[in-house]
Amino acid sequence: MTVYLAAAMTNPSHDLGVIAGLLTCLETEGHAVPTRHVAHQCARERDVCVSDRELAERDLAWLRGSDALVAEVSSPSHGVGIEVASAVQMELPTLILYREGCTVSRLLLGLQRVESACYRDLDGARRAMRAFLTRVAAAPRDRHDG
Repeated sequence: MTVYLAAAMTNPSHDLGVIAGLLTCLETEGHAVPTRHVAHQCARERDVCVSDRELAERDLAWLRGSDALVAEVSSPSHGVGIEVASAVQMELPTLILYREGCTVSRLLLGLQRVESACYRDLDGARRAMRAFLTRVAAAPRDRHDG
């Protein structure tokens, strides 16, 4: 399965440990992750040679080519919000994960066809993600790219 992993890249305090742990879990279980760069400290700097338009087109193409979106939303991010909204429009199975104690937009939490899970630690986030991907793999594919 191809899984689009989304996480805040403009907030230097975002939890790279959890995001890197989610990436490792996904890849260990055989999933392709086109956005693996979000788990790296210098991810933003790696895209410095790409124009804003090229980056948007690239990322949305990756999203369209994915089977599911897993978004870590503990740190607010306009980009992750756009990715989640785009996934909803594409009818792409979507999971939003957030760390216990974080305030998450009620609009984001209330979107139809979006699952959410609060976690305490990396193990909790991995469990929620695995359960979500198991449900996605078992569900019939009936998706329309938007």
